[in-house]
Amino acid sequence: MWIPWWIREAVRVIEHGRAMRDVTYYAVLIIAAAVVQGVVRAYSRALIFNAGRTVEYDLRNDLFAHLQKLPLSFYHNQRTGDLMSRVINDISAVRIMLGPGVLNFVNAPLYYVYAVALMLSMDVRMTLAALAPFPLLMYVAAKFRGRIMKSSLQVQQQMSVLSSHVQENLSGMHVVKAYAQEQFQAQQFIGLNKDYEVKSLEMAKMRGIVNPIMQGINGLTVLIVIWYGGVRVMRGDLLVADIVAFIAYLNVLAWPTAAFGWMLSLVERGRAAMRRLEEILETTPAITNEPTPQIAFSLKQGIEFRDVSFTHERQRNGHATLEDIDFKLPVGCSVGLVGRVGSGKSTVAQLVPRLFDVSTGAVLMDGQDIRKLSLRELRKMIGYVPQEPFLFSTSLKNNLAFGRDACSMEEVARAVQIAKLDRDVEIFSHGLDTIVGERGVTLSGGQKQRATLARALIMDPPVLILDDCLSSVDAQTEAEILHELRAILKNKTCLIISHRISAVKEVDEILVLDEGQIIERGNHDQLVRLGGVYAELYQQQRLSEELEQI
Repeated sequence: MWIPWWIREAVRVIEHGRAMRDVTYYAVLIIAAAVVQGVVRAYSRALIFNAGRTVEYDLRNDLFAHLQKLPLSFYHNQRTGDLMSRVINDISAVRIMLGPGVLNFVNAPLYYVYAVALMLSMDVRMTLAALAPFPLLMYVAAKFRGRIMKSSLQVQQQMSVLSSHVQENLSGMHVVKAYAQEQFQAQQFIGLNKDYEVKSLEMAKMRGIVNPIMQGINGLTVLIVIWYGGVRVMRGDLLVADIVAFIAYLNVLAWPTAAFGWMLSLVERGRAAMRRLEEILETTPAITNEPTPQIAFSLKQGIEFRDVSFTHERQRNGHATLEDIDFKLPVGCSVGLVGRVGSGKSTVAQLVPRLFDVSTGAVLMDGQDIRKLSLRELRKMIGYVPQEPFLFSTSLKNNLAFGRDACSMEEVARAVQIAKLDRDVEIFSHGLDTIVGERGVTLSGGQKQRATLARALIMDPPVLILDDCLSSVDAQTEAEILHELRAILKNKTCLIISHRISAVKEVDEILVLDEGQIIERGNHDQLVRLGGVYAELYQQQRLSEELEQI
């Protein structure tokens, strides 16, 4: 801020024809000030921009950690592409707001405070004349602020839609190709991309209007100084050096003034992004830990479902998915669940590791409500093999060892052998080091199911939940796997869900579910003699097997 002042003094020295050393004195001062300004400016930008990067890093970690705490029901109502856009694009917008945005919003007022103070000390009337257009600047900023905010929000929302479309198509590319829908999906993408282009151009137009207005206002102030100052110089009540200083100060204010519109768009875009992030961060996890010490828990008595009812949020009219479920699963015993499609079998399995929480009643372990146990300790006790297998885009070995911090190759080999995956591993190009691709795309349905079964077995948990995890495996391989599993299940508490009666024939108790209720229970022979739903399912499957043999 002293540089324009020293320029003024240097011009005065030149006007009065004083010695060259006086001019040199002010030149040295200006050079020294410029050097200091350059050093401080570089350091301040590094400091503030690094702080913005640190906030971006912390915010992204916090958001990802929060997403992991949210229940499955949250993801039923969200698009993966939209969440990815928020984690990546929206957080970057917040970082830009906190970096360049904050820097310029701090700098601009300081520039004005110091520059106006020094200008007032030179000449009050000239300062007021030079700053006369600035109320217009404030009016333009206020006029466009809401529009830029709304436009930024629309652009980011459309980016989420675009990301969701791309993510869904890439994940479901096999379906798109199988139904020859490439052209239709491409046309849909073109439409969504066009909407994004229109919204982006609309925001760019507003920024394109604001920036020239800001620059025009700055040019108008220089024009006023030259015109009004020139008149006063000719009258003799103002020096040319003063006009030079005023123009120099206005040049100092030129960047903050011209950049005001740009800064405004950065801040409004960041605010819009933060609003979208807050929608997630303010979502309260429905499944939480009780504020009790996380003490290691070992199962000694067993699991009990006591008067359990459950209703999905997406169910219409509050229709219960499960109703009045009561059964016990003692330690070392196994219970089978069978029933028609949609009877609630998988929901029972998901209630044990608290992927969902019961609506009424309680799931107990050793007589203690599992909601009072540490989530981490509870889930580490359970080997859950879901109906729909999921593998990460890494090696098969890393996928198998996913549930263990460390395991030996002998443990891996044993689990692979039990799951009858050893024969497949032998023909893979790199054995266990074979990359399975995203969601295990390089493996067949049966291979993926057996891999997820092996993953659960490597954990060696006291509780094993098998949710129809052999539905894509042929009958002979299933029989071999079940034979291997029976030796293991003697030492484990196991819940087996299957649409095949053969998988549950030898469990300690079989529960038959229909429309969310237990309608039959007993062992295989008892249920066959009962002649109910179980017997009907058994006869149908026997008939199907006989027809296949023919």
